[in-house]
Amino acid sequence: MHPNPTFRDADAAQNLAFARDRGFGVLTLSTDGAPLLSHVPFLVSGDGSCVDLHLVRSNPMARALRDPKTACLAVSGPDSYVSPDWYDMDDQVPTWNYVAVHLTGTLAPLPQSDLPDLLDRLSDHFEAQLLPKPPWSSDKMDSEAYTRMLRMIQPFRLQIADVQGTWKLGQNKPTEARHAAARQMAAQSVGSHTRELAAMMQSPVSDPKKD
Repeated sequence: MHPNPTFRDADAAQNLAFARDRGFGVLTLSTDGAPLLSHVPFLVSGDGSCVDLHLVRSNPMARALRDPKTACLAVSGPDSYVSPDWYDMDDQVPTWNYVAVHLTGTLAPLPQSDLPDLLDRLSDHFEAQLLPKPPWSSDKMDSEAYTRMLRMIQPFRLQIADVQGTWKLGQNKPTEARHAAARQMAAQSVGSHTRELAAMMQSPVSDPKKD
């Protein structure tokens, strides 16, 4: 996470809301060798106290989690290179703007009996984003095929102990310079993520230059 406090003014509720909306991140676990990483969809609980997810049993991370361990879930948002020319200011340097949230806590297995409910909640959450498409549900699957699939994965819960967020959106620049960079980014972007970032730069969480 970027250490500059200017980029870290979002409170826990804002960071959790961002993570909940994204619903996909990189789960990291320290080991005696190289850290283990898994890219996972997840659900943040309504009260923001925990994250539910699942791992394939053959995943080395799942095998390492016979006992609870400290883990971190890194959730990335839109990001983009920022050209110094976009600020309309002298003596600027290239940088990279981005949004990222880290959720750290204790990761432990859930009972296998919790898995069907977790999978249903996951699919319901993401299918709701596709409306008016008729939602998919697990009862559309052949029961034997579904049972075989359940045997291959395991549910887990991350009890959140710490929430950290970086919203690096140019808050350290004069407001007009940041807005100018946002306009240039939006005009030259080639994907929706950079347009989203440009919009966030127009109205960041913290803007000390506008006071």
